[in-house]
Amino acid sequence: MRWFRLAKIWLIALKYGLDEFLLGHERFRWLRPTARALTFWRDTSSPRAERLRLALQDLGPIFVKFGQMLSTRRDLLPADIADELAKLQDRVPPFPSEQVIATLNRVYAKPVEQVFKSFEREPVASASVAQVHFALLPDGTPAAVKVLRPNIAATIERDLALMQMGAWLVEKLWSDGKRLKPREVVAEFDKTIHDELDLGREAANCSQLRRNFLHSPLLRIPEVYWDWCSTEVMVMERMSGTPIAQIERLRAEGVDIPRLARAGVEIFFTQVFRDGFFHADMHPGNIFVATDPANFGKYIALDFGIMGTLPETDKNYLAQNFLAFFRRDYHRVATAHIESGWVPPETRGDELESEIRAVCEPIFDRPLKEISLGRVLVQLFKASRRFNVEIQPQLVLLQKTLLNVEGLGRQLDPDLDLWVTAKPFLERWMQDQVSWRALERRLRDEAPFLITVLPQLPRLIHQKLSEPAPVLDVAFRELAAAQQARNRWLALVAVLLAGVIAILLWQSV
Repeated sequence: MRWFRLAKIWLIALKYGLDEFLLGHERFRWLRPTARALTFWRDTSSPRAERLRLALQDLGPIFVKFGQMLSTRRDLLPADIADELAKLQDRVPPFPSEQVIATLNRVYAKPVEQVFKSFEREPVASASVAQVHFALLPDGTPAAVKVLRPNIAATIERDLALMQMGAWLVEKLWSDGKRLKPREVVAEFDKTIHDELDLGREAANCSQLRRNFLHSPLLRIPEVYWDWCSTEVMVMERMSGTPIAQIERLRAEGVDIPRLARAGVEIFFTQVFRDGFFHADMHPGNIFVATDPANFGKYIALDFGIMGTLPETDKNYLAQNFLAFFRRDYHRVATAHIESGWVPPETRGDELESEIRAVCEPIFDRPLKEISLGRVLVQLFKASRRFNVEIQPQLVLLQKTLLNVEGLGRQLDPDLDLWVTAKPFLERWMQDQVSWRALERRLRDEAPFLITVLPQLPRLIHQKLSEPAPVLDVAFRELAAAQQARNRWLALVAVLLAGVIAILLWQSV
């Protein structure tokens, strides 16, 4: 089966002319005439990026998801390929309802009719990893039931093995192979796709995000019904709204579209800088807008398989960089890089500043509303790579999400000025970090630890002062040993001198 799959991949690659990536290497220059003669039947007049996207679509849903992930690595890929891969849509035909029922019967160990008051056999959404059905809980509560595709794990393992083999070949045979780090990219995809296979993990992500935005006037997250969840099934509150991509319909329903665009930016920055926990798959297919009177105009987020987290150090780094970019303070950008520890400490700040200026000045030579903050981040990562900066996975997710948010915001409102929307938020956040309220908050967070330690502090200090410091103790022992050795040598020299003197005196007599 694996060899059959490998043969299919090779034929699709030939069909779309992907062998040209390999034949571009000087080592294989002599093969080009033969390759052209043997593949006279194919049409390779389309741009290479478009042919790559079509090939991934033909290879199936796992390769589509891999292409989507590749599109986020703009710090590695050429711009034309990254832009084209971003068009990939994770839409696949649903699997039969009989398989859905069989999975539910096995997970719940009883017939589905005894689990739900009613269950709709026709799915309302279908993707490569799972599909969604509507149901009613026993008390009549409307719910959405997400069910993992049968045997999807085996399919993924097979395709991942082939991707790993392909990554090794790309690294060895393509001229740009080592720079693109294909094996690391496949390893990153391996982790992401396995996280998505655990619907219990997705339910936990959803629950956390809902708690963060429980009373938000901007965003709704479905409630998770834990009694019906497992690793293969996730049951949550049924949400109703209008897909955010249907702008004309939203406008007809009375939604303020420019306000909606600004709210999306605020939601993103709140997730990143307030919570350090953000939805990292915010494409239009996962976002709806509530139109019921109680929640009118709120965003509704779905699909929580891919989430990003940021520690305090990364949040501070990003906020400082963004604000420095707003002010075109490249010296501060360079300093933030060095202080974060992401570049070697011996890096010269003036050289890094010069590199960042060379990258960013052409970008800023345009009206602010036309500048993509996500692309500025991409260019920053590219400039940093020359100085051996290893881009952290969480920042790659952040870059991808920021590009999605920008694209969605400007699709809603072409005049959206992301910089005007984001800058006040970041300035308020930075001021809050150095305020008395921030100090009070940190002390409150540390209070349980301080209450435990403070009564013990006098005793701990006394113990520390009473016993010799290990470093000093070792130093004293080494000094004593050296002194003893020196004394032994001095004694030996003294005996020898005494002997010489005695011999001289005896001869003189």
